[in-house]
Amino acid sequence: QVQLVESGGGLVQAGGSLRLSCAASGRASGRTFSNYVMGWFRQAPGKERDFVASISWNGGHSYYADSVKGRFTVSRDNAKNTVYLQMNSLKPEDTAVYYCAALISSNIYYIGEYDYWGQGTQVTVSS
Repeated sequence: QVQLVESGGGLVQAGGSLRLSCAASGRASGRTFSNYVMGWFRQAPGKERDFVASISWNGGHSYYADSVKGRFTVSRDNAKNTVYLQMNSLKPEDTAVYYCAALISSNIYYIGEYDYWGQGTQVTVSS
């Protein structure tokens, strides 16, 4: 089993920045953190969960939703089993619970149901 724990959420004014972290532990199918595609998703109140960003196993490739492209950056540190989401130029519409997820695959363009999920961290952007 893989456990994912997000941190770094909070309240920020529009135009501000936040950095989310997601620490992974455990393993699945004999694979470790460095074998997973890692993704970030978000869910606003009353809405479905949406894909935000993903990153390949070695950090060499990333993929973003159009709504965050140019403002958010996903990165990872395999030595620390941690993935990050740097969020800049935040807007009120970015307000949501942000989830970290792990995918036992090499496909960073997959935006469906990942294999493992964290509990989420709240991000609130005030206008």
